[in-house]
Amino acid sequence: MIAVLWRTPFLRSACIGLFISGIGVSSTMPQMTLFLVNELHLSTSTAGLYYLVNLLAPVSGFVVGSLSDRLQNRLVLYRLCALLAAIGWVAMSMATRPWQPFVIGAVALSLGGGAMGQLFAATRDELSRHPTAINNRVISAIRMAFSAGWIVGPVLGSWFGSAFGLRPLLVATAVCAIGQIVPLGTRRVQRYVRPSPPMAVEQHDPTSTAAEQRPDSRTPLLIFLGCCVLMMNGDTMKFAYLPLYMENDLRLSDELRGAVIAIQPFLELLLMPFAARLADRFTPIRVLAGASLLGIGAHLCYATSTQVGGLFLGQILMSGVWAASAGLGITVAQQLYPQRVGLASSMYGSTLPLAGALGGALGAFGVGSLGIPHVFFIPAALTVCGFIGMVLTARRYRPDDSAFG
Repeated sequence: MIAVLWRTPFLRSACIGLFISGIGVSSTMPQMTLFLVNELHLSTSTAGLYYLVNLLAPVSGFVVGSLSDRLQNRLVLYRLCALLAAIGWVAMSMATRPWQPFVIGAVALSLGGGAMGQLFAATRDELSRHPTAINNRVISAIRMAFSAGWIVGPVLGSWFGSAFGLRPLLVATAVCAIGQIVPLGTRRVQRYVRPSPPMAVEQHDPTSTAAEQRPDSRTPLLIFLGCCVLMMNGDTMKFAYLPLYMENDLRLSDELRGAVIAIQPFLELLLMPFAARLADRFTPIRVLAGASLLGIGAHLCYATSTQVGGLFLGQILMSGVWAASAGLGITVAQQLYPQRVGLASSMYGSTLPLAGALGGALGAFGVGSLGIPHVFFIPAALTVCGFIGMVLTARRYRPDDSAFG
């Protein structure tokens, strides 16, 4: 796997770019609620509503993905999205009115979030043109670079925000957004056009998967994305309310708060190769279904813990969820809609922001009645629904790499 990445210049550059991007995003996300509450003086409930701007993510993902499937070089969109994200973070650092973060997030950051999806679409183009026997592990390894950035980012963000302030931290995030495109330089990756199977085989081959028998249908992809939203929605509540719970109720130091957040991506990084190997044996969709059970346990830990040890346990369980979903989720999306890899990648990329919107809305309303940390019972219940959907998707559509021909 390492040899494949090392001898392929594009894959090697993609790893470096995602590492830089991971540092920038993870340094800011856990501090965003603190920025809204402390700098713009929003209430906790109102700050949670900020994540509703992510409701526009599917629209942005559809626009970016549809355009991507018409371009010969997807990396053009990748660079434009990264530039737009950088502009958005600079604008956020200069916000002085409560409504400004909502507008910036809905426009610049929503469209800018499409960068990663386009990078993975280009990766699929590269692997389709030059396939390997370990494609699942290659994609997972590239995604590991982003997770590696998440190990450094939360601790760095907590320190940077305390030392220099939250507004300079947002500017540093903008620098990382620009920095992620530097390793790729002016590199091009031509869009791969999948050969169409003979009509007779497409209609009558009894061994074809359910997804292949309905090649023009987006329904399998949309069902899977809905399951992912249910599975991921609790992460927004964690970033919104767990830092407040650790600071205001548990009275943890900045360093310990950063360690609680950082342990998840650290273990995620270690578990991703294991999840990829399981995917080679059982298919990615089945591994994702199993990982959702860990998510249920993680949210229950957040909801019931009164000591920092329980929060660490929750983060350990959640690392298993993200080892599977981060490394394998985009592969499943591409398998379910192989004719439109750019659209599938962008739409999958929009699931996390959309889950953020759902989690933000439910958290904003639920925190008033349930309080912190009991608000985490909500994502635990939704993850149960996501697990059921994943199991049904695996049985009905049977996505695997045969979809790529």
